[in-house]
Amino acid sequence: MSDWISSFPLTAHVLDFSKRQLCSVLKTGPVPQHIGFIMDGNRRYARQKNIELKEGHNAGYESMARLLEICYGCGVKSATVFAFSIENFNRSNYEIEWLMALYKTKFQQIVENGEMCEKYGVRIKIMGDLSLLPDDVSQVLRQSEEITKNNKRAVLNVCCPYTSRDDITHSMKEVINLNLPEDEITEETLTNHLYSSGSPKLDLLIRTSGVYRLSDFMLWEIVDLDCQIEILDILWPEFGALHLIWILLKWSFNKTYYGKRMNNLLNVNDEKKLQ
Repeated sequence: MSDWISSFPLTAHVLDFSKRQLCSVLKTGPVPQHIGFIMDGNRRYARQKNIELKEGHNAGYESMARLLEICYGCGVKSATVFAFSIENFNRSNYEIEWLMALYKTKFQQIVENGEMCEKYGVRIKIMGDLSLLPDDVSQVLRQSEEITKNNKRAVLNVCCPYTSRDDITHSMKEVINLNLPEDEITEETLTNHLYSSGSPKLDLLIRTSGVYRLSDFMLWEIVDLDCQIEILDILWPEFGALHLIWILLKWSFNKTYYGKRMNNLLNVNDEKKLQ
């Protein structure tokens, strides 16, 4: 049905206008400063559509690009995408090789053009162990970091290849190398040496495909009590702009209503303690 509706010539213009208007509404209230995405469902999407696996991943990339533009257009300062897990190296050689080729091609386009990065002032940061990637792929990823390093308005954290356990282990090794006295090593010390250091605290985590697990993604960051988790029973390539805007509207409402209410309660409790 949606494909039939979208075939009308004016549909794209109407939807684009609606998205711009909704983003304008969002900007009048609080907006999450850091959103994490677990982009799950590309393979199932390919099977359902009876298309090649690589086409499912390509559809997932196109979905990511559209959604990131909405995020930055609405005022989100940092987005973190789970592009490739270290565990994904256990998949077939064919799929891994194609994914590496996809990353190389798309990031090469960013290096050569990078319209979205220029438009929204987005700096790319790679989170993960690049030594596990083929040299030509890791080189392009580093180039994308280098060419966008002076952009200051927003950040795109690309987790590739990444697991949260590896991230925490990396942080611990970094802290050990500092040779700090034991009493100077705190939770904050470890936080400051995670790959995500420098980004705002995680406000919102979105996972598609209806699977209720975190898949070893940002486990350290997600424990913050203010982090909202949204799990959608929809495959990543089907996750559209209106889905995202609805989630952002809900987050803004919760932050405005419940956030202020909680702050007021905390203030009252503090006053009672002082009496």
